[in-house]
Amino acid sequence: MVSFKLILSDPKTGKSEASEVKDASAQFLVGRKIGDVLDGSSIGLTGKMMITGGSDKAGFPMRGDTLGGGKNYVLLTRGVGFRTKEEGAKKRKLVRGGTITEETYQVNAKRVEEAAKAS
Repeated sequence: MVSFKLILSDPKTGKSEASEVKDASAQFLVGRKIGDVLDGSSIGLTGKMMITGGSDKAGFPMRGDTLGGGKNYVLLTRGVGFRTKEEGAKKRKLVRGGTITEETYQVNAKRVEEAAKAS
């Protein structure tokens, strides 16, 4: 049984809503990548959404520039999974790839297109 915590944010209002996605709806997300635009009706939401990131159960962040869905050590200078105050710092960090797998715990997405309202 696959389940995810889906955090859907709306850039227009600046608000986010959390929901639990389970079973067949969650299976729809498996194999999708960061940057993919999906129809929200397939998981019970309205409008279209774009996957922007996520993390696994241990808290390792997903990076779109890392291939696959497994964990890899990557040399980072900035961006997701790396914080520094020093100029030009580099560090090898463990991050998860940009593909959603069964090990993914949280999926972050943003609303791209609002569903057409019936008049």
